[in-house]
Amino acid sequence: MRMSQGDAGSIVQLLERARRFASVGEDDQAKALYLELLRADPMHFHALNELAALALATGHRSAARTAYRQAVHCHPNNPVGRVNLGNVLFQDGDFAAARLQYAAALAADADFPEAHQGLARALDELGETAAAGPHWRRGFAGHALTKQRYRGIGSPVHVLLLVSSRFGNVSTQLILDDRIFDVAALYADYYDSALPLPPHSVVFNAIGDADLCPLALERAEAVLAKTSAPVINLPDRVRRTGRVENARRLAAVPGVVAPAIRSVPRAAIEGSDDLRFPLLLRSPGFHMGTHFVRVDRREDLGASVARLPGEDLLLIEHLDARGADGMTRKYRVMIIDGNLYPLHLAISADWKVHYFSAAMVSEPAFRVEEGSFLDSMPAHLGPVAMTALQGIAGALELDYAGVDFGLGAGGSVLLFEANTTMVIAPPPLDAMWDYRRAAIDRALEAAKRMVLARASVAAR
Repeated sequence: MRMSQGDAGSIVQLLERARRFASVGEDDQAKALYLELLRADPMHFHALNELAALALATGHRSAARTAYRQAVHCHPNNPVGRVNLGNVLFQDGDFAAARLQYAAALAADADFPEAHQGLARALDELGETAAAGPHWRRGFAGHALTKQRYRGIGSPVHVLLLVSSRFGNVSTQLILDDRIFDVAALYADYYDSALPLPPHSVVFNAIGDADLCPLALERAEAVLAKTSAPVINLPDRVRRTGRVENARRLAAVPGVVAPAIRSVPRAAIEGSDDLRFPLLLRSPGFHMGTHFVRVDRREDLGASVARLPGEDLLLIEHLDARGADGMTRKYRVMIIDGNLYPLHLAISADWKVHYFSAAMVSEPAFRVEEGSFLDSMPAHLGPVAMTALQGIAGALELDYAGVDFGLGAGGSVLLFEANTTMVIAPPPLDAMWDYRRAAIDRALEAAKRMVLARASVAAR
């Protein structure tokens, strides 16, 4: 059905009004106008795409994914929609599906840099390193600096955000609120040192994975040599948080039980005669349990090694974090500006615990237990664990980091990992999760206060 001139004019006005509200952080009004526009024209690309971006910026990932899918369905040849959907799928760990979206974007526009960036990352995650190479170069060479949208109405706080093209970055979207902070993101590993840095009053080094991002951390130090602004998470401190070195140095902290970890060439693993089972094998540089397996018997070792990418693999001592009920418990505590903030407790029958796959939905008693941890962490964990966590914070010397751990004998901390890449993710909107919101809000607000405080030092 052909739209009348009057209808088209009305839609243009709705889009302009929605954008005005979104540009100043009036999210509810903007959302209402986008939805009104979509009732008039359900296929409107800009409304679908911008509504999805708004949902993503406010932590509503499922709604964002749905709107991006609709944009792609209605406009399959628009590379912007394809890349945006690919980015959400990538962040959700669905690398194969993300790859398809990036490839479709390049079929529509072979020179679209964001599509090359996404495809390089997806191919890398899927183990197709050689195929990813050309896309790294075409995606990032000449495109190292990205200006993020500022939606505030007052004078912004200018932030230089250092990131790695290979990911392994701190998730800062909910910390660097676009109604407060004007952010320029710089891919440090592709930065041209001849170019000036954008205006900034604080630097947030979000390059967080020491095993995955050594080049980006090295280049970040060269970037910092050109600024006198305060820096959050100095690169040389992040560099010391690789899994092998972290386990070694944090094992010396009183109350911490850290696993023995060593990096071994894959060809030498089967010939090792000093292995104890169960044994954990991990490809360095991956997160969310990707390329991470448990080997219960020596007979299974060869097949397990063959499943993992990389020339060197991490051999990790298995720490048993099961409670008396046979369930494994994984705690997460954030370290922000030297203070500890409880974030979540995930309880699972599996040894590899992630909150999204744990038994928290099905077991009310587990949610009660998590609530106890969030409301009264010192009493819940006990003095041994609290002292150990403070010791970890002191040893890391990072402004922003997190610790994943279990509880061992005598209340000791069974260390799983400690680094800057821990995500503070808001819970779903379901009222079931209301007990988690205050703790998550406290951590996010602490991180925002820290950035503002560092920026104010520079302004004096």
